[in-house]
Amino acid sequence: MNEPSSKLVQEILDLPVFHAEWVLYLLIGLSIISIAIMIERLIFYQRRVVDVDAIGKALAKALEKGDMRAAAKSLEGRDALETNAVLSGLRAYDRGPESVEDLIAGAMGREKARYERRLQFLATMASNAPYIGLFGTVLGIIRAFRDLSTNIAEASSTVMAGIAEALVATAVGLLVAIPAVIAYNWFKGRVKTATTDCEMLGRILLSNLKAADAGVAAEES
Repeated sequence: MNEPSSKLVQEILDLPVFHAEWVLYLLIGLSIISIAIMIERLIFYQRRVVDVDAIGKALAKALEKGDMRAAAKSLEGRDALETNAVLSGLRAYDRGPESVEDLIAGAMGREKARYERRLQFLATMASNAPYIGLFGTVLGIIRAFRDLSTNIAEASSTVMAGIAEALVATAVGLLVAIPAVIAYNWFKGRVKTATTDCEMLGRILLSNLKAADAGVAAEES
């Protein structure tokens, strides 16, 4: 490498972007954000745990009696995906089963979006934090070999120390990614369970409405 090119490389390596320290600070900041999201989502889900079996029994009992007020009361007072979506359909029961089904589907989509809020950030961290850490490691190794070229006398200790420091970025990247993967999968499972329970309650409502409509049609005929 000629002298002008070598000088240019040295100037580039002296730029702040080629210092691995900023990658570590970035990972630490992302880790703090990830932990904050995990705590917020955990509290969010814990506050919205409902006994779906008990609610389903109360809902079915009220619907069998034709008591729509009691049916609505069994769903009210709980800010959960399952109850909010079904309640939105129940309030329009007089429009017919088809309209009720559409209303429940729309409300469930809205509630699902609320339940999945900020989870995409965890997914991003789970997939990209290791690469960010690897990027910091590459920068550290580059600088280690740069230091080696200027200090041949202490080649072994210089390279080993530089590489050891560089690998810290990879370790931190994995430390950020692993909890994000676990939390994301657990939270997605929680959303899936809530969606399944909502569909079950919705079927209870729709089956009763369809049976009522069939009874009315039979009487009229």
